[in-house]
Amino acid sequence: MHRSRCARRGLSIHLNGDLLMNSRRFIICTLVAASSAALPATGFAACDARSGPKTAALVELYTSEGCSSCPPADRQLSRLRQVLDPAAEVVPLALHVGYWDYIGWKDAYAQQAFGERQSWLVYANQQKTVYTPQFFVGGTELRAWQGTLGDKVRQLNMLPAAAAIRVQARLTASGALALRADATARAGAGPAALYLALAESGLVTKVTRGENGGVTLTHDHVVRQWIGPIRLTGGAAQVQREIALPAAWDRARLEVVAFVQDERGGSVLQALSAQHCAGS
Repeated sequence: MHRSRCARRGLSIHLNGDLLMNSRRFIICTLVAASSAALPATGFAACDARSGPKTAALVELYTSEGCSSCPPADRQLSRLRQVLDPAAEVVPLALHVGYWDYIGWKDAYAQQAFGERQSWLVYANQQKTVYTPQFFVGGTELRAWQGTLGDKVRQLNMLPAAAAIRVQARLTASGALALRADATARAGAGPAALYLALAESGLVTKVTRGENGGVTLTHDHVVRQWIGPIRLTGGAAQVQREIALPAAWDRARLEVVAFVQDERGGSVLQALSAQHCAGS
């Protein structure tokens, strides 16, 4: 069982059980939407992106609309690409968790899989506390994110990538999103898995109850669809999916995300972001 406690300055869950979730390594590619002047508002630019020789930093924020200390972290994630050096390789993701829904506000973006992944990351980091907001950069927990997030991204960018990724995406005639991702790991990298995600930015919620009651929240890089794990066999993996896009999703603000993660220690071997799709 979990013990939980809520506080105005932070929310946490203390783990006292073994976590059975497998470690994962992720690759990320973001789909760049075409402007309304170039394509219809419902269209995408075709995307064919490949990762580079250096390690891109996967930044995961575990957050909740029911957490009063989460909005500053949400804002930090939203402006991350703007505050870093233009050459920085960073892939931000916001994974909303639902374990605080009971305190008064149900987070519509939360998925059970995200809480399970967060618990596994805590376990892989040899920690015992799940809380919101919680940052992981390259699979490693970062507690002092207010002052060190940029430094951690730069450190990871200096490392040679342990995996290579290619992601292709297009809109089908029926309006679905067709995705293909290919991943290969460096020899001796160990067991790894590939994941894909579809994220949306520019989301706005007027919260009426709970710790954020009366506050209007804005969110970027919110994961909507989650695919994986796809285990790398013989150092390689391929996945193809066709995703129906609900009418409520803003296609012009969607990102396709994929990443490869070590299944033992949780380190992210490579990530690929949407910016690499520009001009494709």
